[in-house]
Amino acid sequence: MVQTRILYIEDDSRAADDIRQLAAERGDTIVCEETGAGGLLRAGIEPFDVIILDRMLGDIDGLTILRRLRDSGVGTPVLMLSALGRTSDRAEGLEAGADDYLAKPYEAAELLARIKALHRRSSGREHSAVILFGAFECHVKARTAFRQNRYLPLSPREFELFRYFMENAGETVTREMLLRDVWNMTFDPQTNVVDVNIGRLRRKLEERFATPALETIWGSGYRLLDGK
Repeated sequence: MVQTRILYIEDDSRAADDIRQLAAERGDTIVCEETGAGGLLRAGIEPFDVIILDRMLGDIDGLTILRRLRDSGVGTPVLMLSALGRTSDRAEGLEAGADDYLAKPYEAAELLARIKALHRRSSGREHSAVILFGAFECHVKARTAFRQNRYLPLSPREFELFRYFMENAGETVTREMLLRDVWNMTFDPQTNVVDVNIGRLRRKLEERFATPALETIWGSGYRLLDGK
């Protein structure tokens, strides 16, 4: 069994105890922080495989924590837990930088499966240190991207999208594929979360270059061009 090191940011001690017990049964290591400030500090100085983040905390709300983590360069996969489970709530969490979103109450088996999937996704694609396609370079372990030897300043989410396109270079990538493999979602949230993030990635891939990088295949999805 692959062990996972988890940071859980939650101000409800009972909920924290429940997940601590689940983690112990799997042989995982879990570190709990009761405040958003403490969680931010811990995430910035210690390595974790997955962060579980409650959305409604006493000092700093989860969405703000999430944005601060991403802005500071913390790319650890984040599973957001919340009693707010509407489609719009899920979309807000994903757009703020969460990798997955689970509404309370949840089944223990589903929580464990999602943690496992996030850990596998973040560590299981390290089979190639550098992926090359046309004028693009994806340095997987360093999490850096280049076009025509020019560095592309991608956010953690943008890098995950870029890497996925590089792994499927030249092929049409559908919205369903992106939701499943990048967002780890088995349902369509019926929002523009994919389109918004694709738009941000496209701007960074194409800024100051003469040729397009991402092609929209109407009715199907998107395709990465060679960038030459």
